[in-house]
Amino acid sequence: MTDALAAQLGNTKLGEAPTEQRLQDTLNLPPKDARPQTEDVTATKGLEFEDFYIKRELMMGIFEAGFEKPSPIQEETIPVALTGRDILARAKNGTGKTAAFVIPTLERINPKSTKTQALILVPTRELALQTSQVCKTLGKHLGINVMVTTGGTGLMDDIIRLNDAVHILVGTPGRVLDLASKGVADLSECPTFVMDEADKLLSPEFTPVIEQLLSFHPKDRQAMLFSATFPLIVKSFKDKHMRNPYEINLMDELTLRGITQYYAFVEEKQKVHCLNTLFSKLQINQSIIFCNSTNRVELLAKKITELGYSCFYSHARMLQQHRNRVFHDFRNGVCRNLVCSDLLTRGIDIQAVNVVINFDFPKNAETYLHRIGRSGRFGHLGLAINLINWEDRFNLYKIEQELGTEIQPIPQNIDKKLYVYDSPENIPRPISNPPPQTGAGSVNMGNGDRQPRRQSNHPNNGQYYNNNRGRGSYRGGRGQGQRRGQHGSDSNRIAFAQGQMGGQPQAPIS
Repeated sequence: MTDALAAQLGNTKLGEAPTEQRLQDTLNLPPKDARPQTEDVTATKGLEFEDFYIKRELMMGIFEAGFEKPSPIQEETIPVALTGRDILARAKNGTGKTAAFVIPTLERINPKSTKTQALILVPTRELALQTSQVCKTLGKHLGINVMVTTGGTGLMDDIIRLNDAVHILVGTPGRVLDLASKGVADLSECPTFVMDEADKLLSPEFTPVIEQLLSFHPKDRQAMLFSATFPLIVKSFKDKHMRNPYEINLMDELTLRGITQYYAFVEEKQKVHCLNTLFSKLQINQSIIFCNSTNRVELLAKKITELGYSCFYSHARMLQQHRNRVFHDFRNGVCRNLVCSDLLTRGIDIQAVNVVINFDFPKNAETYLHRIGRSGRFGHLGLAINLINWEDRFNLYKIEQELGTEIQPIPQNIDKKLYVYDSPENIPRPISNPPPQTGAGSVNMGNGDRQPRRQSNHPNNGQYYNNNRGRGSYRGGRGQGQRRGQHGSDSNRIAFAQGQMGGQPQAPIS
């Protein structure tokens, strides 16, 4: 025994330390996203996630989600948030704001407690679903329960779910206030209060609800506000409800550097023809097309499918379960094009979107900024194309001046280096929950999709419609509008959320 110990000591060299295996080397990591990135996310101080000294289980979730290094907003926010200080943070759309508040929130959760320890408020139902999924993905090794609650769903279901321990509650203000007022959601020991898209949450329609919700929290809560724009109403809230907040402003310019912006002067009656031309010439991974009214969303979706292209649509008048299905399927690449109202302008993160088209030009700079921010996510490249009529020219000039940006006339040919990637099939896809079983808001995808389709019938207001969905592959080649074969009226049929189109559009789509 003594001889063996002596031999072991003799073979030990002073100054040698055991080689520590990197955590990343022990994990099953997703394929690396090799797309080039702009300084919006690469201009960092060189910190690593390890430098924040967060839990190993949380680090595992971060790396398994595909995160490699913190972005500038994450570098600035996470260390301060971990101290419990109030934060007021401005950063561009698509630069990692969600993870900037989710990571410190998860780190401070005590999974052994059954109390709700964090409330995250967002303005829309789709953003609530997305944010809750980020919490679940990053915190999957922590043993915590994340619940999402929004209007448009059954209140009784939420009450039942709150009988179990909920560590993080993500939701829209009205529904959370309902639950708190009924004594179902107990926020009395909830130390973390987060508002994403704070400028929208502090608009006149939400401010009274937000202030009521704050009354349910302890006085020594931590408040964190995040947004790309901060109007005067945010300053008023800060002065009234925040304690010496740490202010972060990474908005040296308002628009993302990776987004190239163009405009085309088009008469109203020529817009659909122009859109058809864009579909045939552009190499689209996924596109989002914005209209200024819900009626025009449905009419344009019908026109697009009549042209032979696959299309989903979404707007605020659709049933919540239909909106959820459209959002889930589009994020997962089931369809290439989505027509929507401003419902999806805030916070929605779909990595594969490389083209945004303003079929109707927005009325103000804030809406424009949030719309075009749906492409070029996390420092990547994208196009924003605006179809402008004679009446929009003043808005175009005003928005350029307010945002300090240049919107150029669209050229005859757009350089693919501005928005196309060599390997688009490697674009990260979200880790998602199983979709709800409904399919309204989708336009049949037809035979242009490159993988076998599956058929199913779903009731829709007493009717049945074919939900022929196929997962499109995101390869290069010809123009990627995802043209379909012309196979009669059945393949061009559209499924409306209400079974029919209601009302009249602001202007005819022809």
